[in-house]
Amino acid sequence: MLNYLEFFKICGKLKNVKRTGWIRSGVELPESVSDHMYRMSMFAFSLDKDVLVGVKDQQPIDKIKCMKMSLVHDLGESLVGDFTPDDKITKAEKYQLEKNAMIEITSHLNKEVATEIFNLWQEYEDAQSNEALLVKDFDKFEMVLQAVEYESKQPHLNLQSFFDSTRGKFTYPLFQKLAEKLEKDRIEKIQSK
Repeated sequence: MLNYLEFFKICGKLKNVKRTGWIRSGVELPESVSDHMYRMSMFAFSLDKDVLVGVKDQQPIDKIKCMKMSLVHDLGESLVGDFTPDDKITKAEKYQLEKNAMIEITSHLNKEVATEIFNLWQEYEDAQSNEALLVKDFDKFEMVLQAVEYESKQPHLNLQSFFDSTRGKFTYPLFQKLAEKLEKDRIEKIQSK
């Protein structure tokens, strides 16, 4: 039997799962996983057609698919929490925990919807499609943009490690340029103090 209520409750848990990297960095009132996923989805929604061209094959990118992928890429964290590269867990262990969580989460939905959600999550994890690579860029860029916003509001913070972890790792030219500009503006602001 379908259990929409249970699925909706699981989704709601993401509002209370704070992003671990921000907590460990001493950010006051850190964003939740759902905050992060929402802005990523808005990145996809806002992009013009000229940006939505695959880097692998110059094929059009499915904007709606990117929005959906942004909304489900961290859904497993509602059950297992938010891991960072500093956690004592291997990538394989993290993947398996999140995969098991996704199987549990989607078990509350009809097969067609469950399959779509799970497949979008898996495609993101595999990072082979143009859409997955773009959403991976959203994930990294949303993080560094959030870092700048936190540093602006909480001047005692130094979130340089978030920039270091993403530098040179963007796939799409737009996000390469945006990340470079964001970091350049940040450095100029720091130097002017």
